[in-house]
Amino acid sequence: MNNKKTKINKTALLVIIIAIQLLIFIYFIVRINTVQDNIIIIDDKIKSLDRELELTNEETQNTINQLSESLIDTKENLIETQSNLEKQISTIKAETSADFSGIIEDAVKAVVTLRTDKAQGTGFIITDDGYIVTNYHVIEGARYADAITSDQNSRQLTLIGYNSQMDIALLKIEGSYNHIEFDDSDDVKIGEKVIAIGNPLGLSFSVTEGIISAVNRKVSGSSGGYIQTDAALNSGNSGGPLINTNGRVIGINNFKVKGDNIGFALESNYIIEEVNKISSEELGQELL
Repeated sequence: MNNKKTKINKTALLVIIIAIQLLIFIYFIVRINTVQDNIIIIDDKIKSLDRELELTNEETQNTINQLSESLIDTKENLIETQSNLEKQISTIKAETSADFSGIIEDAVKAVVTLRTDKAQGTGFIITDDGYIVTNYHVIEGARYADAITSDQNSRQLTLIGYNSQMDIALLKIEGSYNHIEFDDSDDVKIGEKVIAIGNPLGLSFSVTEGIISAVNRKVSGSSGGYIQTDAALNSGNSGGPLINTNGRVIGINNFKVKGDNIGFALESNYIIEEVNKISSEELGQELL
């Protein structure tokens, strides 16, 4: 009997011990799972913080980029505004006084002296890559010709094409240059101030001023319209630009007649039309 009780007690004790161990095992399993869940939660929070930090960095970088672009745009706008103001000041000075220095300084850079074995004249650069307009009679019959740019460098000339009736020739020199823009000759007014740039009597890059005496003059043998001006034109001025107080070409100086201060320049709209005809035929594209 005592042996049975002893066995029962041992069995009960063993069951209790196993139950305790099972409870302990379950407890630690639960704690481990809880810790793992906490680790996952913490890891998720770290990843979330990383994403937020990354987004913050991107937003900061975007903001910096936008500020940089804004500063660049502001700088470019200021430079453009300054340039426009300088041009406007030069125009105002030219319109209200005899001071043409502001517009002539830029215009002269696009003017060239043309020398041939027969004559000397003037031309002006109409594109950055060196296309030049002059009077056809300046180069007519010449066996060789060169151009002297405003920096006193000599360049070999290539004849692209011409219209003898309109007295227009299109030439080319190699290189990159400052060019001069055209204005609409339909807007030219009688009495408006003008400047003629050329090489009269071999005096390179000379400037004379005057006013528009008349517009749309007709000349025998030409279908173009001519500006009459009292700006002094002499031998060597042929082919040079007649510019307005905006520094733009309104005509090409062609000839003078007997008498003082009666000169004629083919109007810019006819120049543009003829240059585009020549360039279309010879180059397959319009230049202006």
